[in-house]
Amino acid sequence: MLKVFFLIYLLGTPLLLMNLSRRWRWIDKVSPMTLLYIIGLLIANTTPFLKLCDAEALNLLIGNVSVPLALPLMLMGCNLSQWSTGKATRAFLTGLSAVLIAIVAGFFLFRHNYESHEFAQICAVVTGLYTGGIPNIAAIAKGVRISDELYLYITSYDLIVTGMYLVFIIFFGKKVFRTLLPTPKATTESAVQTDAPKVIFPFDRSHWKQSLMVIILTLIIAAISYTIALLVSSGDGPNMTVLILLLTTMAIAISFWKPIQKQESSFDMGLYCVYVFCFTIANGCNVRQMDFMGSLDILWLIVFVIFGSLLLQIVLAKLFKIDGDTVMASSVSLINSPPFVPMVAALLNNKDVMMTGICVGLLGYMVGNYIGIGIFVILSQI
Repeated sequence: MLKVFFLIYLLGTPLLLMNLSRRWRWIDKVSPMTLLYIIGLLIANTTPFLKLCDAEALNLLIGNVSVPLALPLMLMGCNLSQWSTGKATRAFLTGLSAVLIAIVAGFFLFRHNYESHEFAQICAVVTGLYTGGIPNIAAIAKGVRISDELYLYITSYDLIVTGMYLVFIIFFGKKVFRTLLPTPKATTESAVQTDAPKVIFPFDRSHWKQSLMVIILTLIIAAISYTIALLVSSGDGPNMTVLILLLTTMAIAISFWKPIQKQESSFDMGLYCVYVFCFTIANGCNVRQMDFMGSLDILWLIVFVIFGSLLLQIVLAKLFKIDGDTVMASSVSLINSPPFVPMVAALLNNKDVMMTGICVGLLGYMVGNYIGIGIFVILSQI
């Protein structure tokens, strides 16, 4: 019974805030996502709600399910004819360059308590983590033969620092990136449109046929993608690179189908899934359980790489004239992973960054292993 109550809380709170944002404009300006993050963190860190409901596994399950649903839903609601491969390439190269410069600088700044070979192992794994993602670091860790203890420190500190980075993005990212970098014209136009009261199409009776069609297509896409990703996986769980590639490819293909282009509900349903995903993250983040002990040099390295590369990426984006929305999406895709890109699109009210951000993250997945091993080979010789 308590788990049912928790499920209602988990799925109902985002829906409630989305509907309240239609009546109270301040919620829309602050962003329902920001409020969900605050509510979830307060509940997780001030009450024993999850333990009382014995719902940790359910929270994780809902979070894992919402992402494969959000990606195709939001992509099917995008105008893909405006997507620029040139912009995605520039965003990826500037983001990659920023991470590599920060890694090399961090190697010289924080290696003093380690042998060069050992700290090169650490830098290799961190490089794979922030140019690719979790799927890359396991392969790189085996390739450079890093110890289990160091690997644990890296993953533990990554959880803490990327959490801080995500808080920055959610609360300040939109304003910072759009202040320091140009804002796309399309975004300015869409911002004007969003001043009108929002209709939540997924739960509007007048659009139930559209919603049902989109839901069925999304479930089919997710089921096929997950099954294939599970079959080609060599370990526990699905191959995330394959899963995201399949979700993206099939959603893009279906988005060109005329009946889908006419529907209005897809993006809003995807937005709801993103809100649920973010809410599960906040509810599962118990600061008191985080291990702040260990090697602080690794912590400083990760802080330096994440926030140092962010500053460098902004500078490079100015030189190559890349807009703030694209930089924000590509940065989150590299640092956190492609499944977080829909969250950025929701924060920015900009559908056009979806494809660019996901493309940047997928390119990172593809080259992350090569770059991580390459960094190890170079730095271990110093």
